[in-house]
This record gives sequence, structure tokens and C-alpha cells, in this order.
Amino acid sequence: MHRNLAIKLAVVALLIMLLMIPILMIDGMIGERQSLRDDVLQDIARSSSYQQKITGPLLVVPYRKTVREWKTNDKTGVRYQEEREYRGRLYFLPDRFALSGDATTELRARGIYQARLYESNNQVSGHFQLPAHYGITENVADYRFEQAFLAVGISDIRGIRNDLKLRLGEKEYGFEPGTSEQLLGDGVHAPLPVLPADSEQTLDFAFDLQLQGTGQLDVTPVGRESVVDLKADWPHPSFIGEYLPNTREIRNDGFTAHWRTSFFATNMQEALDACVAQNDCSSFQNRHFGVSFIDPVDQYLKSDRAIKYALLFIALTFAGFFLFEVLKRLAVHPVQYGLVGLSLALFYLLLLSLSEHMAFGLAYALAASGCVTLIGFYVSHVLRSWTRGAGFTAGLAALYAMLYALLNAEDYALLMGSLLVFGLLASVMVLTRKLDWYGIGKPSVAPQPE
Repeated sequence: MHRNLAIKLAVVALLIMLLMIPILMIDGMIGERQSLRDDVLQDIARSSSYQQKITGPLLVVPYRKTVREWKTNDKTGVRYQEEREYRGRLYFLPDRFALSGDATTELRARGIYQARLYESNNQVSGHFQLPAHYGITENVADYRFEQAFLAVGISDIRGIRNDLKLRLGEKEYGFEPGTSEQLLGDGVHAPLPVLPADSEQTLDFAFDLQLQGTGQLDVTPVGRESVVDLKADWPHPSFIGEYLPNTREIRNDGFTAHWRTSFFATNMQEALDACVAQNDCSSFQNRHFGVSFIDPVDQYLKSDRAIKYALLFIALTFAGFFLFEVLKRLAVHPVQYGLVGLSLALFYLLLLSLSEHMAFGLAYALAASGCVTLIGFYVSHVLRSWTRGAGFTAGLAALYAMLYALLNAEDYALLMGSLLVFGLLASVMVLTRKLDWYGIGKPSVAPQPE
């Protein structure tokens, strides 16, 4: 290969490496703006309510137990019996737990940033199957059961939007602030009427809970059988937690999801017993499921995805210039390579800044159109032909269109990216299949006159 051409290729490679400096700076700016956005979202949630988690209801029965202990008088050696009283609590999970929730979402803005809040109208119902004497089988006379209460853990009680009333049969009882139970954390509790303890009983309960939150709603399946139905007007749900929905339907106007679990799948009773006996509630508190209302592919993630293809875009553009040089015998100066490369890098800065003020699709269209128009106008003069410039511009516009489709793919991004790279490589190989690479850079021999 001609020595000058080899030097030029080395210079072009150096330009590509230098152009990665502004690309990396823009990439860092994306991370900074995303971090700033997250801080603003936290401030909005701090002013309204954070993500919500519903745990319960849990039936709690406080009791006093009289224990008789034999002791010996140190001076006389006489043994005597002393009574001591211990306090404790019995905990019962519902045999059936059902929650039906209908959520609506809305945007709250602060400056140029927006947070997605939801308000969920939930109907909670079920029943407890309580054994005689609450399951105490020995020395029942030593126990005195106090007023029981129903406790419901709600991670951020500021999000409660209605006056909670517990329905037991045909009667209603008011909830009070706080769960009065450390293992549930924040929430509410409802003191219950005096319950007969000498026989088995079924305690049916129901209450309505209007709950506001930000970003995420979790439910703990506390029942021996738990049935949860959620629906919302959000078309991009992300189902999270220990259990996926048994059935789900996602539409353009929202989603519906159905969960059904049992004690065999959740082992909640053992987790609760470990929490009470060993003061280790991590297993009990982590067994939950729910839905996230956060856009899975926001503008910052899309911008970050786009900039990962910057090196490919620059390399392909420079490869196009190189093909014109070797196929059409044109000379493109390294400075011209550099200016076009800077235009490609500027696209990502425009995309980032525009997407913060408008829909990502419109921002992408404006940024891509501006860069393609600028590069097309410049390249037409560099290649000394409007026809060549139009062809180069059309190819660049097609690349941007394929990149946009790639950015919007949530599950097929890797597949589409691989096919794009393979197709571009195949195109270069087809265009250069008859090129004499050993003859590149050699001066052409003019035909001799006869």
C-alpha cells in the first residue's frame, strides 16, 4: 500500500480516538443529568409519598401469663412458691387474604423533571380462622387475653387518602395511627371487640384503602391463600418481587394482573415465627410482589444507549469517506474527517438537551435532522458532487432511523444491533469485492496515444 495512504489511515484512526473524548464527556453528562433527575424525583416523593408496600392485615392478641416459680430462702432454707407475670403476644395470619386494586397515574413536575405518582383504590378482605383459646393447649387458666387488634403495615402512611374503617360482619370499627407492632413498621391498627376465646371462631374482615405513592406498589401475600388483582392505566408495567403474576394483560391503555399464592409457596407462617422468636424479620418482610410504574426506557437510558453506538457511527462515516477516496479517486483531508466526526458527536449533546424538554421521539427527529442536514451539505462539497452527497446523506439518515428503532426495543435491542452491524459489514464487503487493495494509492497510468 502507498506510504501516504498508510499515514492517512493512521491519522484517521487517531482522529477516531480523539473524538471519543467529547463522546465520553457527553456520556458523563448523561449520568450527571440522570442523577440530578433522580434527586428531584426523591424531593417530589418526599413532599407527597414514597413507594408503597402493604403488609397485612395481621391479628395480634396480647396476653398475660402467670408463672409459678419455686424459690429457696437463703437464711432459713425454706422453699416457697412465687408467682410472676409475663407479657406476650400471639400473632395470626389470615386464612384468606384478597386485595383488588385499581390505580390511576399522574405526572407531577418540578422544573423540567416529572415524577409519576399513582393513586390506588384497594378493597381488602378475607377471614381469620381462630382456634379455641387462641391455640393455647396447656394451663389455659394461667393466661389472660387482652383486647386484640388488627394491624396493617403501610410503608408511607402519608399516602393514605381515606378514613379507614374496618368492617367485621355488619359492624364498623375505626383504624388508629400506627401498627403498635414493630415487625410491621409504619401503618395503622384497629382495636377489636372482646372475642370469645373458649371456642373456635371465624373472623371475616374487610376495609377500603385509598393509597397514593410514587413509582412502585408492593403487596405481601400474608394469607394461607392470597389473591391479588391489580389494574392501572399505565401501559409499561414492570412486575417485581418474589412472585410473578399468574396471568396478566398489557394493553395500550393500561394493564391487569392476577396473583394467587398459598402457604406452600410463601411459607409465611414459618417466616413470621422466625421473626417473632429470633427477632429476624428479613424473610417475612422480603416476601412480596408488586408493580413498578416507572418508564422502563426513559430519555436518559435511551440517550445512554444511543451514545454506546457513537464509535460505530463515527467509524462507519469515516469508512464511507474512505470508500469514496479509493473507489472514486477523491482526496478527503483529515480536517474534513474531524469536522464531520464532531458533527456526529454534537448529535448526542443535542439529543440529551432536547429530550429534557420534549418527547424523546421528537427530540431525536430534530437532533438527527439537524446533524444529517449539516453533514449532507458539507459532504456534498467535500465529495464534489451533489449526487454523491445526497447518497451519503440518505445512508446516514437510514443509520439514524435504524438506531431509533433500536433504542425503542426493550427486549430485542441486542438482536437488532447485531443484525445492523452484520448488514453494514456485508454492504462494505459487497462494495469492495472487486477492489484491488494492493493497487490503492498507486498513480493511475494514462493511456498511450497510438
